[in-house]
Amino acid sequence: MTSNRTGVSVLTFGMAAACLVWFGYLSVPRASAIPAFSRKYQTSCTTCHNNFPELNDFGLAFKKNGFKFPKDDEVFVKEPPVLLGAKAQKEAFPNALYPGEIPGNLPIAFRYSGFANYNSKIPFAATPGTNVPRTDLFVPNTFTILSAGSFGPSISFWVDDDISVGGANASGSMGDGYLKVNDLGHWIGLPKDTLNFRMGQFELDLPFSQARTINLTDYDIYDQASIALVNPNCNVLVAPAAPACTTNNPFMFSAPQRGFEIGGYPNDGNFSWSIAVVNGNNDNTAVQNSKDIYVRVSQLFNLERDPNVRKEVQAAGPTGPRDHTSIRFGAFYYYGRNALNINQSLFPGVSALGTVREPFYRVGGDVRFKYRTFEIYGLGMYGHDKNLIPDATGTTFVSTTPVTFSGGFVQANYWIYPWLMPLVRYDFVNSPTDAQNGLSSHDTRNRVSPGVQFLARANLKFAFEYQYRWQIPVPGTTPVQFYRANGFLSGVDFVF
Repeated sequence: MTSNRTGVSVLTFGMAAACLVWFGYLSVPRASAIPAFSRKYQTSCTTCHNNFPELNDFGLAFKKNGFKFPKDDEVFVKEPPVLLGAKAQKEAFPNALYPGEIPGNLPIAFRYSGFANYNSKIPFAATPGTNVPRTDLFVPNTFTILSAGSFGPSISFWVDDDISVGGANASGSMGDGYLKVNDLGHWIGLPKDTLNFRMGQFELDLPFSQARTINLTDYDIYDQASIALVNPNCNVLVAPAAPACTTNNPFMFSAPQRGFEIGGYPNDGNFSWSIAVVNGNNDNTAVQNSKDIYVRVSQLFNLERDPNVRKEVQAAGPTGPRDHTSIRFGAFYYYGRNALNINQSLFPGVSALGTVREPFYRVGGDVRFKYRTFEIYGLGMYGHDKNLIPDATGTTFVSTTPVTFSGGFVQANYWIYPWLMPLVRYDFVNSPTDAQNGLSSHDTRNRVSPGVQFLARANLKFAFEYQYRWQIPVPGTTPVQFYRANGFLSGVDFVF
């Protein structure tokens, strides 16, 4: 995810960034509903999903409980697990191996997604070979293998891998792959699930999942990375020193991270918290010894009038969603230090300048409101990178104008029928340095995405979405010209 910006011009960066944005629209996020659980419990996908892969209240409770039914799990299991040891070993521990279990059948499922797209007319590009066709009748986006389950009452696992991305012979990639231990706190008398532990590669505890979103396109604010104003002299130390162009931070919320996480939701309740320590280099190899920290807290208020209903775990039924009427508030904070000039990659031959670790943070808040067949939710975030540059002597780094951005999204969904859901989403990102680098024509870029989705079956979905986008540069034009790359997407998504 890192890049060498040596000798890169503003125009070149603009072209590259425009291409990234363009092809970013052609990727459906990793996913996932798990039909393996449907087989295990002999129940429909709609038990845990109102619109897969998004979880409903019952699905969230199922996930919190280590991929087990919140109550009387053994009664509902139709494919009993294989016991690894006798129950008597539990009482004999630590003088005997603690008993465990594995799923009775291989808990493997598959997901396929793809879609066609139609874009507004693209102006003639000055650089040959950079025009993109207006239509692509069918893009086979991902073919994913999914596996999840439990190794007993308190240990669960998840693995998903895109084994094919973007068509024939394209490389896949690992999504989440982690092991989770629930309810560690019971050993010291804490309420159920007050303290849990997760390790591996996983999506951070985000307010709204990108890996398991129902949308055809990513949340723009999650894909935002920090890059300072690009200048062809960034790596040339002359008086005055190179301009404010050191920051090149690949971190994005949309990518999974590698590390471990502690967190909890006491008594599977409405308050939740998590703290993660991660490499901070997305799903790539670590580039520094120091680690980043992510913290999230949230509180849900159940607004059901009947106190008995508030205590129930509701599941979707044949007549539609069965989520509690509720409102949730949350906040999150991410702090890290981005390593730059490793092995003098930015300033070759200048031995006085070693690796610099640039502090940065992301902070934000979120809210979600559910009322019967309607929900509206949104998120706001602010990003700040310190942006250290060489001084005039080329012997040390000093602070200059920080690289900052802000933005978020708001989305509303409504179920007309249990199988038919229109939606609309508004994304916005304010990033002055992106505009200066030619990514967009204004500091703030935004888009509106109305659409409709319908479930032909519980595991088969069709989605249609229109994208009213911001203006992006026409490759190779001088001065840079911009056009609005609006488009229409139609997708198919199924799991088995």
